[in-house]
Amino acid sequence: MPRRIIESDGQVWDVSPTGRVTQYARDEFGVMFRRRGGGAAEVRVSRFSPLGARNSEDALAELSQARLQELFERSQPSWTAPETGYVR
Repeated sequence: MPRRIIESDGQVWDVSPTGRVTQYARDEFGVMFRRRGGGAAEVRVSRFSPLGARNSEDALAELSQARLQELFERSQPSWTAPETGYVR
């Protein structure tokens, strides 16, 4: 999968599928945002329903930068997400 990266408020974030399968199977996928660089590590998670591909990596590759930014803006901290084991 091609590497996806976004920038928000001067911070750079790596974007990847979470790999967790929900009860919705291929109708919904998790996306994990990991902050790059110095400082404390931070992970955020969001979910989306793909319109095209039903494979998580292909669906993520199809998303525009603007759509990734939207997902990031509504993402939740790692300690509220089952994908990260609710770890702070």
